[in-house]
Amino acid sequence: MNKQRAQKIIESPVMVNVTYQGTPIYIQNVDEHNDTATIFPLDQPENEQSVPLDSLIEQ
Repeated sequence: MNKQRAQKIIESPVMVNVTYQGTPIYIQNVDEHNDTATIFPLDQPENEQSVPLDSLIEQ
């Protein structure tokens, strides 16, 4: 996923289905300098992590 699309998903009022390694996730923010995103699994909001944007897949 590119950083522009990830940012649009964050700003969207509609929930967009995105996965990381097959797990549905929520994107909290995008680090444009490192091409990473801070995410967490939908069912585990305490499990926050930073991952490469290119590992996120929009469903």
